[in-house]
Amino acid sequence: MWVSIPSIAWCSSVVPGKRTAENVQQLVNDVKQRMAGRIPNLITTDEYRAYETAILEAYGQEVLPARTGRPGRPQSPYKVPPKRLKYATVHKTREKGRVVKIDFRVIFGTLVAVAAALKKSRVSKAINTALVERHNGTDRNRNARKVRKSYCFSKDWDVHQAMTYFTMYSYNFCWAVRTLREEVANGQWRQRTPAMVAGLTDHVWPVAEWLAHPSVQRL
Repeated sequence: MWVSIPSIAWCSSVVPGKRTAENVQQLVNDVKQRMAGRIPNLITTDEYRAYETAILEAYGQEVLPARTGRPGRPQSPYKVPPKRLKYATVHKTREKGRVVKIDFRVIFGTLVAVAAALKKSRVSKAINTALVERHNGTDRNRNARKVRKSYCFSKDWDVHQAMTYFTMYSYNFCWAVRTLREEVANGQWRQRTPAMVAGLTDHVWPVAEWLAHPSVQRL
């Protein structure tokens, strides 16, 4: 998730830049917009505190405290997590600099609700950050600018940002992932991209088709 010239990625969104509270908020807001305001079935992250604040800001319900009738400034509005919001973090216990135990903590929602969400999941049955870490490894593999100790580092921020979007989003549509293939007949397999598995398209896109496709659809 965090690279030398960093980009933070979550769900279907990516925000090139350093790991800051501002970028985390932008990331969560972008995910909310892409999902048309729907609350994800389950949110998991590491224990970077900015996520809790950003998630509550994006999905929380505002509460306006009732006036007490007493002198003084009235209490400011605040946000509370809705019942459907389930958020858990990975907690690593370290001894002498080494991870000896991995657990999780429920931040929003209940343990029962989180367990039920995991039971419905098709990709993981445990609270972890393995999926996004695997995605970050793929990102480094496809974008030499993010490899550690490399002469290929970006010299221009706009180019770095453009390459981040190009490599990460073209991967979703143009790269057939071996582990995502499905058997259509005895010994015959259909190659699939992440976008195909997500139901966004029905075929592997050539890079030329992806580049020619308008990013903004006009009605």
